Amino acid sequence: MEKIRDATESDLATIVNIYNASIPSRIATGDLNPITVESRLKWFYEHSPHHRPLWVMEIDDTIAGWLGFQSFYYGRAAYDKTAEISLYICPNYQRQGIGKKLLKQAIEKAPNLDLNTLLGFIFAHNQPSLNLFIKHQFQQWGYLPKVAQLDGMERDIIIVGRTLN
Repeated sequence: MEKIRDATESDLATIVNIYNASIPSRIATGDLNPITVESRLKWFYEHSPHHRPLWVMEIDDTIAGWLGFQSFYYGRAAYDKTAEISLYICPNYQRQGIGKKLLKQAIEKAPNLDLNTLLGFIFAHNQPSLNLFIKHQFQQWGYLPKVAQLDGMERDIIIVGRTLN
């Protein structure tokens, strides 16, 4: 059985493990070294079920992935209705439609969170994530060439966005 629910602090270690599993591929994050649960506590508490949620997808009581909303230009009221999406899937559950389900829920629930714009910041070489967002009517809104250095290689970021009705 699968379900999407709000993350709890007891989920944080698994959320961090899923995130850390993405670091070696150099495709999904600009972090070069693993992070710790302690380093993510403040980040975790910046999420709220009614404002900027952090969700986990459970399959048979195992967390298979997570999605979080981050404020865009945090602290500047003009951007309060815009949020950036972060989406990570456990390697054992990739290519099983989990990202699709999490992103679909984010799009559906965003208006109830007083959001009208969603953004994604995706490495240009991360074709699976770009495809996922484009299939959900996100469009390329920006291109940042050579803004990241990953193992001596310059990498570009594509900003995708979607305005909600």
